[in-house]
Amino acid sequence: MRRHHLDPHKGLGQNFLVDHKALRKIVDYAGLTKEDTVLEIGAGLGSLTRMLAKGAGRVVAVEIDHHLVPILEEVMSPFNNVQIIEGDILELNPVDLMGDRPFIVVANIPYFITSAIIRHLLSSAVKPTRIVLTMQQEVAERICAQAGDLSLLALSVQVFGTPKIGVSIPASAFFPPPKVDSATLRVEIYDQPLISGKQLDMFFTLAKIGFSQKRKMLRNTISAGLHCTAPEAEVLLKAAGIDPTRRAQTLELVEWKTLVSEYESWLEKRK
Repeated sequence: MRRHHLDPHKGLGQNFLVDHKALRKIVDYAGLTKEDTVLEIGAGLGSLTRMLAKGAGRVVAVEIDHHLVPILEEVMSPFNNVQIIEGDILELNPVDLMGDRPFIVVANIPYFITSAIIRHLLSSAVKPTRIVLTMQQEVAERICAQAGDLSLLALSVQVFGTPKIGVSIPASAFFPPPKVDSATLRVEIYDQPLISGKQLDMFFTLAKIGFSQKRKMLRNTISAGLHCTAPEAEVLLKAAGIDPTRRAQTLELVEWKTLVSEYESWLEKRK
């Protein structure tokens, strides 16, 4: 980066993982074979990309920062199984990138776009079979939370697959070092999300409403979010077998699924 007169871009969350042992652990945890195609999001300086190229059959490396693309191309020049794409993954169609073959996602990304990236990838006609994300450890733990301590981010991931933390990475493994430690999360994607079709949009609508004021009872947040009366919200929740005085973070995913079904019926009755 000095040779190219560049500094890490804070606005893009650029903390480059440079520790060889940590990089190796991530690739091992990704469980790659020469039969696999990998989509790497945020290829950066190519440190992880090189190892992915050695472990997988094909790598599509996406990088949003056009300043880094020349460095990435230079670093990856010895490999003929890597395709470098300059662009924002949220603006790119995974089908255009990956074709019709299954693929595995490996990414070191800022946590604040984790949910958006997962939903973008899994709303595609061709979906990843596995997603391996390196992020702040606290966020990874939050994604793996169980009912009672759930967040909107956790639900956004768990509706699509099973998350598990497999690698812990100290801040010192990055350049520049972030203020917190990181962890690598592996999500095994279901063949179909636990809530699918048009109900998936309803699920995200209700979940966002529920967590908009998570300290309040669901009766109140649902009432405000759906623009109905508190008694109407109470009837909806009771129809789903949910105590109206509970809070969003206490609901299990199966309860959200039931609530979505009742909400769908509720909408039909109001037409």
